[in-house]
Amino acid sequence: MGSALPLGEPVPSDGSLPPGTRIDPAADFSVYLHVPFCRVRCGYCDFNTYTSSELRGARQDEYADTLLREIALSAPVLERAGGNRPASTVFFGGGTPTLLPPGDLARMLAGVRDTFGIADGAEITVEANPDTVTPAVAAELAASGVTRLSIGMQSAVPHVLAALDRTHDPDNVRTAVAAARETGLDVSVDLIYGAPGESLDDWRTSLEAAVSLESDHISAYALIIEDGTKLARQIRRGEVVAPDDDLQADMYELADDLLGEAGFEWYEVSNWARGDAHRSRHNLAYWVGADWWGFGPGAHSHVAGVRFWNVKHPAAYAQRLAAGQSPAAGREIPDASARNLESVLLRTRIREGLPVEELLGEGRHAVAALIADGLIEGPAALRGRVVLTRRGRLLADAVVRALTD
Repeated sequence: MGSALPLGEPVPSDGSLPPGTRIDPAADFSVYLHVPFCRVRCGYCDFNTYTSSELRGARQDEYADTLLREIALSAPVLERAGGNRPASTVFFGGGTPTLLPPGDLARMLAGVRDTFGIADGAEITVEANPDTVTPAVAAELAASGVTRLSIGMQSAVPHVLAALDRTHDPDNVRTAVAAARETGLDVSVDLIYGAPGESLDDWRTSLEAAVSLESDHISAYALIIEDGTKLARQIRRGEVVAPDDDLQADMYELADDLLGEAGFEWYEVSNWARGDAHRSRHNLAYWVGADWWGFGPGAHSHVAGVRFWNVKHPAAYAQRLAAGQSPAAGREIPDASARNLESVLLRTRIREGLPVEELLGEGRHAVAALIADGLIEGPAALRGRVVLTRRGRLLADAVVRALTD
């Protein structure tokens, strides 16, 4: 059900931002809509998601109306801090948003449109399990204004899917992509590598299958063992073997090779797109520190330098909103040091990199050594940008430590 919420100061019952907070009206604004429902809990997953047996006091069929209450409450909060802005991106994440009827997702999107407006050319993404995408579902989503479907493929190899507790039929990935394409939606597929028992050949099979779908975008994430998950307990008991760092590095290099040969360009450590037009603009908003409001239980937000987050359980979330209160559980205003660390951590991950001038003290002095070690690109550094080499992408955490120590 996700990791613990951070500590922070209390949020007023009306959700107001701290006194003196002023929004930059020229800054982009993104909206995240969290749908916390899953049919099955995957053993590796640490997201704030719930199966039907875990809801206890919350109803899936009432969820859209509950979330719309939070959207309505947010409008005066933003107005008091300088005004609402149209959303440049909207992202339905989860969980499995497509477990809800498409009409519920459409109503949630209409709530965003009616409250904030949606910018011309906005990117509107829905995450989906391939088993939940039919031609009718894809058509209804497209008609509501959705522009992009992100399909959780994870693997094309049955025993790897089983190791991840994924229950979808691998053949349905192709069916889901075809349905999305038929309605004109852009398509992204998500992959995970390093599952217990997955070989390099298994990973090649999944990559080749993903490329054959001719999608616009592919994400490939290394499996991370999160505390409190089923998989972490299995590894601790010796039932399965933990991911091998060297094998995962080989898998990453294979992904970069095969995707590059297929016409995909890396633009973030774990993401490749067929040209700039198909990058995930919503995720880029996170990486460059733009403003976003996350709606839904456990969702996090960042507006005008203020971070805040909602109560986790759908029942507690619904109860607060039914009482006309903000579901926010806490907030913080990171200091300059924390903001600098976060900027280096996130912006070094993207292809455009981080301006060298934004590095502090010893961080700037570390650049030359990182070039010598083959971790950042020398020509880019001469142009004033810190851009990771492929080896640097594999050792991104070490690069960040060198730039911030």
